[in-house]
Amino acid sequence: MRRCGSPPCCGRISTKMCCATQSTPSRGGSGAMAAVEPVVAASGGSNLKSRVVVALFLGVVAIADIWIGGPAFTLMIAAGVGLVLWEWGAMHGTPLGWRVAGLVALAGASVLAHLRQPLPALILLLSAILILLALSILMRTGGKRWISTGLAYAGLPAVALIWLRQQPDGFALVMWTMGLVWATDILAYFAGRAIGGPKIWPAVSPNKTWAGLAGGMTGAALFSMLFAHYAGWPQALPLMALLGAGLAVVAQAGDFFESWLKRRAGVKDSGKLLPGHGGIMDRVDGLVPVACAVALWVSLQQPAEYVMAMTERLA
Repeated sequence: MRRCGSPPCCGRISTKMCCATQSTPSRGGSGAMAAVEPVVAASGGSNLKSRVVVALFLGVVAIADIWIGGPAFTLMIAAGVGLVLWEWGAMHGTPLGWRVAGLVALAGASVLAHLRQPLPALILLLSAILILLALSILMRTGGKRWISTGLAYAGLPAVALIWLRQQPDGFALVMWTMGLVWATDILAYFAGRAIGGPKIWPAVSPNKTWAGLAGGMTGAALFSMLFAHYAGWPQALPLMALLGAGLAVVAQAGDFFESWLKRRAGVKDSGKLLPGHGGIMDRVDGLVPVACAVALWVSLQQPAEYVMAMTERLA
């Protein structure tokens, strides 16, 4: 079996893997981030066909861009989160100038992350968020205040995904992250349709059931174990199943958060960019928190791995 290296939750992060490609993230257009959440809900024949065609096209573009890595991946991510921020501003009635200021901050953070400077990228994001928030408070304009939250919503997963792709096993890590979201989305849909039962939060998302959540967690756990097995990751499979199930809950939380935002704004979709899908936010609502959670998990393993490596050298 071909081994792709091990994810940072166990084993040495610095170990170079056979299937890791030269990485420095990017994102060309809305393709990658828009493709991270496959659409399985049908709403009529022709509409379903357009949804499937768009989802397949974006999925192929996304996977190819992730594999290529480097500037292509960074451009893809930057373009995707830029569209997310633009949709966010449109939902909350944020003036054009404020949205442009947010886009400039996003671009700067993406460039720093691409240059392998994730901490300065996060500092830039935090500074821009605080400045925009302070200005909106001083100007007594609540609508503008939301752009600072939107900047965090779009900027944090951008830095996270770019940084993850730069790891020695970056391709596998990003594919695992996105695959977990896909598996959760698909299995939650079919389990919810087949089993039904009590709703989780009908006031915000009337179609989501506890059975669907359980199905999504099961699907993510199975995907995580299979991916780890075929990628050659040395972690115990029960650990990978636990991680998958936990991240499925995180993905569903992201879905609920975006649904709440849309209900608050009184809109059905975040945008109309993707035929049959709505906007970019509608496709990446689960990926946003999952990408941040995976990046945090990976970063927490690095100090321990560094100490272990130094101990082995001194022994």
